[in-house]
Amino acid sequence: MVRFRRTCSILGIILSCAALGTSFAQQRAVAVQNGKLSADLKPSSILTAMQLVADWQLTNPGTYPPLDWTNGALYAGMSAWGALSPDPKYLEALREIGEANRWALGKRVYHADDHCVGQTYLALYAKYRDPAMIAPLRERFDYILAHPSSGTLHTGEQKNMDRWWWCDALFMGPPVWTRLSAATGDGRYIDFMNREFWATHDYLYSPEEHLFFRDDTYFLQSEANGKKVFWSRGNGWVFGGIACVLQFMPAKYPDRPRYEKLFKEMAEKIVAIQPKDGLWRPSLLDPGSYPEPETSGSGFYCYGLAWGINNGLLPRGKYLPAVRKAWAGLIRSVHPDGMLGWVQPVGASPKSVSSDLTAVYGVGAFLLAGAEVHKLATR
Repeated sequence: MVRFRRTCSILGIILSCAALGTSFAQQRAVAVQNGKLSADLKPSSILTAMQLVADWQLTNPGTYPPLDWTNGALYAGMSAWGALSPDPKYLEALREIGEANRWALGKRVYHADDHCVGQTYLALYAKYRDPAMIAPLRERFDYILAHPSSGTLHTGEQKNMDRWWWCDALFMGPPVWTRLSAATGDGRYIDFMNREFWATHDYLYSPEEHLFFRDDTYFLQSEANGKKVFWSRGNGWVFGGIACVLQFMPAKYPDRPRYEKLFKEMAEKIVAIQPKDGLWRPSLLDPGSYPEPETSGSGFYCYGLAWGINNGLLPRGKYLPAVRKAWAGLIRSVHPDGMLGWVQPVGASPKSVSSDLTAVYGVGAFLLAGAEVHKLATR
């Protein structure tokens, strides 16, 4: 962990001192001076916001372990930003983190939280084609294929044989299995993902509400208004996870239509309950219980909706207004120095949040959203 913090701090100093492109640097300086960023869907405005947030995060590294799910989500967003930025230092930062940790996953063999970082290893492998970047990942997943978990999806019966029993695991795990299959041509990985994904879906998805319970402990819980408890961040990560899966799933994969149908169902529900200011509240069906906006869930809704438009799954005319509102809300949540606020702390249920709360996974969601909104703006 010390090594990780030192790596990020050194790179942060380099990034803040380097000339990152005159136009970007000038726009960032103006944004900081004015105390605001533009929410216009213009490529230059989007890139300016992304750079400001990314640079703040690199110069203010969190205290989470480097292979933790929190940083796994950050790295996913940072790799999307690195692919857009003309400066190579963002991807170099990720590569240095991977090398410092020998491309390892977290220690828990079956736990999806400890697989999340694999998304970034696969993104870097796609660019650099170094087999060492995904060798430990393949070894771990090959072991799981040979020794599948005997656990259940019930929260009280895990015993270190974790399957995807909590809804946000559908962002942590399935995209890694799907992308590894695409990278290697080995269909066993995506077939495993497919079986486990639908097991989780069948256990946690509400066909009435088109949302996911966080886990089975919420089946009988209700909010103050009598509605069921559907956590914004958890559902945001499911929605974003489905987009990540579809991105690397073969067009003719037999169950692809089921994923597309689920994605469209969730998109329609998400837009129907979007608040007027564009950002979803921690409790989706009782926004009054925690009335503050929340960005780690909203970032993934923005990402997924923009991705759906860009890839022809969601009609532009119907869903673009929701993306505009969501992106504008995210921009309003960025402090003048680049810190993203309104991020709910680590947890498993809706909780209060404030403008001065931030976390690396919220930044990851913001950068993923920005990458897709930028693509939307260039079409």
